[in-house]
Amino acid sequence: MTSAPLAARLTAPSGPLFFPVTAYGPGGEVGLDVYRTHVRRGIEAGAAAVFACCGTGEFHALTPEEFQACVRAAVEEAAGRVPVLAGAGYGTALAVRYARLAEEAGADGLLAMPPYLVLAGQEGLLRHYREVAAATSLPVIVYQRDNAVFTPESVVELARTDGIVGLKDGLGDLDLMQRVISAVRTEAPGDGEGSGGGDFLYFNGLPTAEQTQLAYRALGVTLYSSAVFCFAPEIALAFHRALRSGDDAVAHRLLDGFYRPFVELRAQGRGYAVALVKAGVRLRGLDVGEVRPPLQEPSEDHVKQLAQVIERGHALLDGEGRK
Repeated sequence: MTSAPLAARLTAPSGPLFFPVTAYGPGGEVGLDVYRTHVRRGIEAGAAAVFACCGTGEFHALTPEEFQACVRAAVEEAAGRVPVLAGAGYGTALAVRYARLAEEAGADGLLAMPPYLVLAGQEGLLRHYREVAAATSLPVIVYQRDNAVFTPESVVELARTDGIVGLKDGLGDLDLMQRVISAVRTEAPGDGEGSGGGDFLYFNGLPTAEQTQLAYRALGVTLYSSAVFCFAPEIALAFHRALRSGDDAVAHRLLDGFYRPFVELRAQGRGYAVALVKAGVRLRGLDVGEVRPPLQEPSEDHVKQLAQVIERGHALLDGEGRK
């Protein structure tokens, strides 16, 4: 771990948050050498942080041993230049185990994934995340989505919990997010981003988050995950710069010419939020292998369409398509 608090390092990132895919070899085994290359290239391209073995990294498909090896590799490649966070999930006991494996591997923080399968009440969810946060010294970002959706009052309790530093929203309910931010700002003074000194962090964690980031920015949520950065870092960086500088013309041009077509293609298949991203990395020349079951590979036609979408995105960066 680095000495700088994680929240401070993430507050105003200079680049996108990088969620690398996990590389597999021809036999389906984890390809650590290729994974290292992928992580290193992302950092060198301008990533502000590495979120290893999370959703895009197929956390669900990794054994504990593979998980720890990948987190350790990411930490070694980062070498302190950017923080490395790791996923932790399933039931409480396994989430605690993954959290401790990540700490042993040198991670700077955790992204706490939703619990496995069960639909729990607010009290049970709070107990789960408190136990995960208490298990290590690592700061924790809680991932809201699917079966882990919080009331504003529960997020206030999370913000008051030692070790929990933020909320990543994968639900997309902006009304709820506004109420959450307001509740934390007023009921946990000093813990809300934008409250004048607080450092509780909020992230847009929707798939292809750039597509909704203008709306999240209006709520004061400036942090977002970027799967596109895995295979088109130049486009992701250009969009990130446009957001930081308030250049909505550039943001709109990239949304219209690249992100919307990509999102529409992503909607063509289940699991494409991961499988299509991995195909994009392969199109850029790095053989990270296929996704593991139960995910499946995109069709050949969809991969061809992806190549065309990426080509159009790069053309926009060159000034083509401007009207």
